[in-house]
Order: sequence, then structure tokens, then C-alpha cells
Amino acid sequence: MFTVEIKSEPNEDICLLIKVANHSFNYICDCGEAKNLGVKECQDTQAIFISHTHIDHFVNFDTILRHQIGMGKKVIICGPNGIINQVQNRIKSYCWNLIAEGAISYEIREINGDGKIRTVALNPPLWEQEKETVYDSPLAFEEKDFVVEYEILDHKTDSIAYLFKGKDKTKIQLENGFKGGKWVSELKNLYEQGQENVSLAIDGTEYLSKDLFCMVKTEKGKTVGVIMDHDTSAENHEKILNKFQNCDEAYIECFYKNEDKEFALKNAHSYAAMSGEIMKKCKVKKAIPVHFSRKYGQEEVQELITQFEESLQEK
Repeated sequence: MFTVEIKSEPNEDICLLIKVANHSFNYICDCGEAKNLGVKECQDTQAIFISHTHIDHFVNFDTILRHQIGMGKKVIICGPNGIINQVQNRIKSYCWNLIAEGAISYEIREINGDGKIRTVALNPPLWEQEKETVYDSPLAFEEKDFVVEYEILDHKTDSIAYLFKGKDKTKIQLENGFKGGKWVSELKNLYEQGQENVSLAIDGTEYLSKDLFCMVKTEKGKTVGVIMDHDTSAENHEKILNKFQNCDEAYIECFYKNEDKEFALKNAHSYAAMSGEIMKKCKVKKAIPVHFSRKYGQEEVQELITQFEESLQEK
């Protein structure tokens, strides 16, 4: 369901693009420098998910903004405490005297540590905070076919990890000579509602819904995790274990090699072996290391990736 493209080179700041099957829009995770992120990909983006606003995760927001201005659409931006003021200040640092109302609209969703999400709208040309709401929700974003859950990690500042989660799909596999008809969608709805003793008429014969449930198959929604900068603390690891257990695919920061572990501890980052270990504990089916320190050359990055993979495979 989800296709993830790493739009940043190993020596660039991190940026991921997530595409959804049979869906018109893209989704960007973090706005680091990313020369491979195209103009149309920015324009086709419906929501941006920011882990935190250190410069290497936020520096490219202006370029995305530049490509989206004038499209007349609403774009949602999700991020940690403070993201509303930070986005507003970035935008208001430019002169907008030639931009008309309706050129773009941003809905900013600020995820706070108290479990509440604060939202405001920012619109040109004045970009003032409008339509403020505050609500409780475990979801940063929801579409018809998927949701995006979140977890707040510690990086000496809030760092939001996101879980893209496809909704389970109910399908009917016709058996024993049954032919399609209106009853198929009715049976699907009854199954989803747990109604076992409803009578269904099929070709002149009455059946109880529970006797037909054997033809109902549930297709489990796919999951993709995006876990950026975080301290290797027991508290962070417990949160990661709880949120990303059995994830189909996960992208996790591996900022340092194992031999630079002291820098990871000092700067509240993870390192190769530790990121691999937590992904192994989560039983992630496909774990991908990303976001490497720019102090490493190509060979050292490959060493880091090897260390990550060895940690995944350790018994």
C-alpha cells in the first residue's frame, strides 16, 4: 500500500516521500536538504510530517513552500510543540504583497506532550493564526484508507515518530457456487458490525449472516514507521517497542557508527547497533537505517549500515 522513497542522499539531510497506492497525493516526512525531491512531488503533497525542527530536518521547508504557493490547495503540517510559531515565523520572514488570498492554505497540527493536538490555519497574505482548535487524538492524520499515529520521543526536545497504518480491508471470496450481488456488500457490512444472526436472501434462499462469514476475508493493513532522532534511553525504547511492534517496514535514524557511541549519548542520538537492536526487538519485517552524520564519507556510511544489519541478525 505504501511506497517510501528516500529523497536525500546519504550525505544530505533527511527527507522521505511516502506514496499511497490508488491515492492522488504524496506525504513528506521531514524537510531536510533533498535534491531528489521534485517540484511536482512537492505540489502533489497533501501533508508534511516533521519530527522536530533542528535545521537538518526543517531547512528545506522554504523550498517546498515555494513550489506549493499558488496552487490554491490546503496542506497539513504536523509537528512537535512549537511548530505553529516556527512555521508562521518562517513564512512571515518573506514579503507577500503580490500573493492573493487563496493561493495556499496551511493547517498546522501541533502535537503536545499532554496528548492534545492544537491546530491553526495560516493563510496569505497576512499569515495570522486563525481557527484555533485543541483536541485529544492518538492520530496525527487520517485518510479514507489509512491513518498516521504518533509517539513523542526525547531528543533533548520533542521528536515525533510517525506510524503510517493502512486500514484493514474486508473482502468477500465467493464459494460453493454463490454469485455476486447486492448481498455481498450487505454481508461485508454485517461482518464489520459483528451482526451474526441477520437473515440474507440469496437467489430465493434465506441464510443467517454468520453461516456466510466463512467467505469473509480480512486483509491486514500495511504499516510503515518513521523514527527519527532520539536518545537511546529505556523510556524511548519502550515507546518504540509499544508503537512499532511487528511493523512491516520502518525507517530509523542511525546517526553514528558503533565506535562513536559516546557522541550518540552526548547528542541524544541513536547509533548503528542500538537502532538495529530495537528494530529486532520490535520484530520489524523490513528495517532501513537512515539519517547518517555528515562527518562520514561513503565508506564509513557503508560500515555503519553493515553494523546495523549485523545487529539485526544477532541471535
